[in-house]
Amino acid sequence: MSADDVLQPSIVTDFEHGISAIDTGFFRPRFDASHLIVENGRAAFVDVGTNYSVPRLLDTLAQKSISVDAVDWVLLTHVHLDHAGGAGLLMQSLPNARAVLHPRGARHMVDPSALIAGATAVYGAEEIERSYGTLVPVPAGRIDIANDDYVVELSGRPLRCIDTPGHARHHYCIHDAASAAFFTGDTFGLSYREFDTANGAFILPTSTPVQFEPDALHASIDRMLGYSPRQMFLTHYSRVTDVERLADDLHAQIEAMVTIARTHAGDANRHARIAADLADLYIARAAAHGCAFGAERVRELLVMDIELNTQGLEVWLDRAAR
Repeated sequence: MSADDVLQPSIVTDFEHGISAIDTGFFRPRFDASHLIVENGRAAFVDVGTNYSVPRLLDTLAQKSISVDAVDWVLLTHVHLDHAGGAGLLMQSLPNARAVLHPRGARHMVDPSALIAGATAVYGAEEIERSYGTLVPVPAGRIDIANDDYVVELSGRPLRCIDTPGHARHHYCIHDAASAAFFTGDTFGLSYREFDTANGAFILPTSTPVQFEPDALHASIDRMLGYSPRQMFLTHYSRVTDVERLADDLHAQIEAMVTIARTHAGDANRHARIAADLADLYIARAAAHGCAFGAERVRELLVMDIELNTQGLEVWLDRAAR
C-alpha cells in the first residue's frame, strides 16, 4: 500500500453522531471498514482491518485532530483477521487504548499463533503475509473481556456488547443507543455499496469457516432487531438502513444456503456444486434487486465470499455429520 493510498481523503465517510467509516484498504475499495466513534473528544475504533490498515486509521485521527492519547477503546467484534488482524500493531500507537474482546476470542489476540495457523490452512502462507502481514500480539493486560451485555463507556456514551454467535462463536455486536445503531461485524451479513440500487441496499449472509451455525445466526439477527435499531454499521461495508427488510433477506438466504448445502452433502464434487448454486442464488437475488451489472460481474465481486461461504457450509455439514 502506497503513501498516496493512505492519505486519500475519500477513504473516510462521516455520518451523524460522531461516527466515521474508514476504508481499510483490504482487498478492494469499500470492502472492509473500520468505524471510528468520537464523543466529547474521546474516541473508539470498531474493528481495525489488517496491519496494512493501521496507517489509514492513524492518519484519520490526524485529519480529525484527535490525539492518539484520546483513543480509549479498540472494540473487536471478532478475531477474524480482516477485522482484528491489525489490532496489536495499532495499539502500539495508542497508549491509553484497551482492546475489548469476546471471552472466546481474547486468547487468540494474546497469542495469535492459532489464528495464523487457521488462516494459513485456508489461504496459504504467502497470501497471509501479502494480505495481513505478521500479527502483533495484544498484551493481556490491555484486554477487557466483553461478556454478554458488557457496557463500554466512551466519555459517558454507553456502547453495549451483546453475544451474537452464528458467524463465529467469538463474535459480539455493539449497540449504540445514541445513534440507534448496531456495529455488527459479520453477524448482520455483507452489503457492498456497488450493489446499491433504487431499492436500497443488497445484503447476503456470511458463513465463513469454521463456526457457521444457522440457528444461532437467526437468533442473533432477531436479538438485534429487538433493540429497534434504525441503522446497522457493517464491517463489509458500513451503514445500511431499512433494517427489517434486510433482516428478512438474511433469514431467507440463510435457509436457502442451508438447503443448498444439504442438497449436495453426499456429492463427490460437493464443493463445486455448492459454490455454483450459491453463485446462482446471489446472481438471481441481485437481478431481482435491480442491480444493473450482469452475472459475471456479480461473480467477480462476490468471488471471495462465494468461496468462503462454500467452505463454511462444508465445515458445518461435516460437523453435523459427526
